[in-house]
Amino acid sequence: MTSVSPGGTIGILGGGQLGRMLAMAAARLGLRTHIYCDHPGPACDVATHTTIGAFDDMTAVTTFARAVDVVTYEFENVPLATAAAAETCSPLRPATKALEVAQDRLTEKTFVAGLGLPVAPFAAVASEADLARAIAETGVPAILKTRRLGYDGKGQAPVSSPGEARAAWTAIGGAAAILEGRIAFASEVSVLVVRAMDGAIAYYDIPRNTHSGGILRRSIVPSSLPCADADQARDIARGIAEALDYVGVLAVEMFHLPGTAAPLVVNEIAPRVHNSGHWTLDACAVSQFENHIRAVAGWPLGATTRHSDAEMDNLIGPEANDWAALAAEPGACLHLYGKNEAREGRKMGHVTRVRVRTGTPS
Repeated sequence: MTSVSPGGTIGILGGGQLGRMLAMAAARLGLRTHIYCDHPGPACDVATHTTIGAFDDMTAVTTFARAVDVVTYEFENVPLATAAAAETCSPLRPATKALEVAQDRLTEKTFVAGLGLPVAPFAAVASEADLARAIAETGVPAILKTRRLGYDGKGQAPVSSPGEARAAWTAIGGAAAILEGRIAFASEVSVLVVRAMDGAIAYYDIPRNTHSGGILRRSIVPSSLPCADADQARDIARGIAEALDYVGVLAVEMFHLPGTAAPLVVNEIAPRVHNSGHWTLDACAVSQFENHIRAVAGWPLGATTRHSDAEMDNLIGPEANDWAALAAEPGACLHLYGKNEAREGRKMGHVTRVRVRTGTPS
């Protein structure tokens, strides 16, 4: 196993805020970063090098990949052909299998269920006519989701009764979809697992997450998840990471149903650093971003221990305009992503409020 020494270069496909925080973590370790993206983004401001090019320009992609020591990605919708082209010139971590699984909700649900792990009832929907059959399989209420490209609540429509099928199908633009039965969960949690090239695994404490309009609003640690359920959640995440032969940080989002036969139901996976792990920047000695860089560079993993309790809140749209008050707030750690336009629904930054750690981590 060859590691990337200080002074080496990590290539990152994607130029968003996750790429920005990865580049900053790499710099802490004396590593350079080279961003490849199709338009300038927040990561370009802090990376050592940037290439602006189309993701289907394979000549530009391979030129980029030859100039770095290893390639990773900061979003899961990197085209598979792009990732595969980069992999012909430089190691790609995580590998393309993780992208292939995570980019298609039907593939993802089928993969997770095939590991014997609990998921919500689901059915493929290829046409409006299919939707009636799918409703009969999953029951209602349910949610209709496009198989590809949906995020932060986009590409989704609720189906509360069979009579809402046509409106839901129209709302998602008639795209290939999956219907998922709604789960009556008590809370949402996520497991942030990091896996090294040699198979070593470490976990961050499990945050409890709150969403609004399909967008993550808040993550809190400790989550108060019972110890037995937390152990099961970590086992689920480890099983997925090992099945993918994964290298890097993987987020597995789950519904918590306490007191049931299956207290944890997998919602979705994200083959990258994750919004629900942003608190690790301020509450852990080694953040999820640094551990992802360590893993893909072939370094030993860093400690994932939490030294403080934390509450991370996303700053959505104009909420970031309160930066001065947030910067003056004691105990608040402000992170702004350098985006120029504070549009509604756009993640502009986050603030993490830390406090002295008490109790037992979950």
